[in-house]
Formats: sequence, C-alpha cells, structure tokens
Amino acid sequence: MKAMILAAGLGTRLRPLTDEVSKPMVQLGGRPCIEHTVRLLRKHGIKEIMINLYYKPELIMNHFGDGEHFGIKIHYSVEKELMGTAGGLKKVQQFFGDDPILIISGDALTDLNLTDFYDFHKKKGGLASLALKNVQDPREFGVVQISQDDRITQFQEKPKDVTPISTKANTGIYIFEPDIFSFIPSNTFYDFGKQVFPDLLMKGQSMFGYETQAYWCDIGNIDVYKDVQFDILAGIVKVDIPGKKFENCIWLGRNIDIDPDTKIIGPVFIGEKSVIEKGAKIYGPTVIGNNSFVGSNSVIKRSILLEGARVGNDALIADSILGNDQHVQARMICENRTIVNSSKKL
Repeated sequence: MKAMILAAGLGTRLRPLTDEVSKPMVQLGGRPCIEHTVRLLRKHGIKEIMINLYYKPELIMNHFGDGEHFGIKIHYSVEKELMGTAGGLKKVQQFFGDDPILIISGDALTDLNLTDFYDFHKKKGGLASLALKNVQDPREFGVVQISQDDRITQFQEKPKDVTPISTKANTGIYIFEPDIFSFIPSNTFYDFGKQVFPDLLMKGQSMFGYETQAYWCDIGNIDVYKDVQFDILAGIVKVDIPGKKFENCIWLGRNIDIDPDTKIIGPVFIGEKSVIEKGAKIYGPTVIGNNSFVGSNSVIKRSILLEGARVGNDALIADSILGNDQHVQARMICENRTIVNSSKKL
C-alpha cells in the first residue's frame, strides 16, 4: 500500500504561526507536525509516499528531500492552484497504480494504528474506509452516521447551525481501493467530504467507518496548538520525542548547555544546541526549540519557544508562544501572547 499526505492547505486559522511556515511544518514536540506523520507511516510498513504541496512548498521539500534520511521514499506534487483533497489525489493517480491508497493529513497529529485500520478495510471489502473519532463538539468537523455493521449511512459537513447527526468526526484518514479514481473528475478542484463521499452514498457504493480510540487532533488554531504540544509532553499521544528523557518528564536534546544553577520542573522539552543560563527557571509544560537561548534569572512558564528563540536576562515568559528566531529583551514581561516577526534585537 502507498500513502498520500495532504499538505497543501494554507493554515489560515493558525496564523500568525503560518505566516512563517506552512501548517504541516509547525513544530510539535521538537519535530515538524508532518514529520510525525511520516514516522507513523514508516512504522506501519509504508515504504513510498506522495506529498501534495502548495503554500511554501520548499520548506517541506528541503526538510525531507527524497526521504532517504527518514527511511521512506518521498515524491512531491506541487499544485499551481489548489486542487482540493480529492482533486489533489486525482492529479497523482498514476503514482498509485492498482495499489490500495492511504490518505492522511499532514497538519493533524495522530498515533492511529494504521495496520489495524488496513486490516479493517480489507475485512469489510468496501470501496472506502474512513477513520472516525468521537468528539465532544462536532460543529467544527464533518461527522458521519454508521450502521451496526460499521457501514456509513449519512454524512454531514460541519453542522454549525443544525443538530449534528452524530459525534463521530471524520478524521481525514482514509483507505481507498483504486476504483475511487473513477468518482473524481480530472483537472478540477474536488473535495472528499463535500463531493466524493455524498456521491458515493447516492450511487450505493460501500463505505465503512473505523472507530478509533487513538489520539487524533486537527491543529486548527493557536489554543489547540498549545494543547497538542502539552499532550505530547504528557504522553497522551505516542510520538517520538527527540533527545534523551530524564526523570520528571524532562527531554534534553544533544549539545545543550544548561547551567547547574537552574531550575527545571517537567514536563519540559529543550531542543539541541540550546543554552539555559544561570538562575533561569523553567516550569512545565514548556517546549523550547533547537538553538534557543534563555538568559540568566529568566522565568519560562507553560510556554512554547520555537527554534532560535532568545529570551534576555530577568525576563518572564508565561502562557505564550515565541516564533522562530524571535527575541525578547531583558526584563520584559510577556504573558498570554503569540509573538512572530517582531524585532530580533535582544
């Protein structure tokens, strides 16, 4: 089975972070979000994948290259105009040939057991299988209704103004048989949730819902982004955090310079080549990206410092996000803020 990672979205709801990077490249637990997806695919035996790109495509292409470093072969489809979730797949139909197709998002985090999902799909024998997750508030998701034998009987796209038909959210993780391509027109924008799936139901095609208890979260906005970072540190989602884990849920990357006279209370992740100076205090949950600097006697609480962030001496950072290479001057107080594209002078 081959896989396609959908990574062409603009990520407008995650601004201002996505002013700097594409949504799949936002950092989660010391790695880009999409890298966790690539590692999940490799873990379940996927050897070759396609990634579709549109916004800032060079960031993903430069990070992964041909995939050899990550143990998987990677191809890219750069869209000059957005093709939609289904239109993007149709564009690369030749890549899949007669193999089953796994579709997964590059801007959501999950530890779904893809092997079990594939076994479910083969057992049911349908044209399509959709991974479903029960959610508390279904208004922001496409939801589905299924029968006792897991057959999908109804779709409802983001029921904001009507009563939801269920709480079973469509995760955007699908397995298709190659016949799916006959239901997607060529060279046009086309969407799975709004067009393909309702069409399949109307034409009596068999689709099944795979309910999962695994972790799944669409990183839709800044608050959710913070929650996902902290879920990673708490071990709620099973992903590979880079660096060495120490007691009290503290992860440290390579070549870190931490003064002995510092206080770190986990869960905390500190990326490689970072410097923490004398008297600094770091209270978790906190994520500090690679090549970051925390000055003497500064305090970091429940915050996310992305790669290259610098905090001057005697500063306070609380419940905030510092974007890549952002600087906070000495003795500044920063609470409940997201800072990107600010002055880089310390």
